[in-house]
Amino acid sequence: MPRPEPKTKIENVVASVVLNQRLDLDEIAATMPNVEFDPEQFPGLVYRLKKPKTATLIFNSGKMVCTGAKSEKEAKRAVHKIVKNIKEAGIEITGKPEIIVQNIVASASLGAELNLELAAMKLENTLYEPEQFPGLIYRMRDPKVVILLFGSGKLVITGAKFEPQIDEAALKVMDRLLELGVMRIPEGEDWGQVEVDEDEDW
Repeated sequence: MPRPEPKTKIENVVASVVLNQRLDLDEIAATMPNVEFDPEQFPGLVYRLKKPKTATLIFNSGKMVCTGAKSEKEAKRAVHKIVKNIKEAGIEITGKPEIIVQNIVASASLGAELNLELAAMKLENTLYEPEQFPGLIYRMRDPKVVILLFGSGKLVITGAKFEPQIDEAALKVMDRLLELGVMRIPEGEDWGQVEVDEDEDW
């Protein structure tokens, strides 16, 4: 059976927004539904949308941080919807929002168990302290992301700036792990892996 592709799923997109104007958060809080604003606790206003399901922090400097989107497109849609809603409430916004994706977090599955101790010895740029955290931390250089690897073959990919980097990183790390012989391939299947030393402790 040929090697399956890693399955990836975007869990969160964090985008920063600049409006290039100051905002009166008290006015927004007084006129908008679905907002939380307690300046004594936190200087930003929280604006929650149900569709797309996101939470956006809005600061009086005109800067925003949108979290919870499941794609770049969804994050941009959420920001434009919030700006439109604020304008419709009679609050003037003159410029267009400048939206930059800061971080994409995704989960992935490789479909095979991993020998993390062996991976920590053979794979470069890793940190593995199982007493502190059950996963191995791998810093990939290209694309520049951080991958948390777990013995089950599950991954968390963080630090991506563009969606295609998620699949690229998952494929690259799978190729590297196969090359190093640290994946336990299901019996009877050939994924093009190297032979694993039977004496290795799994």
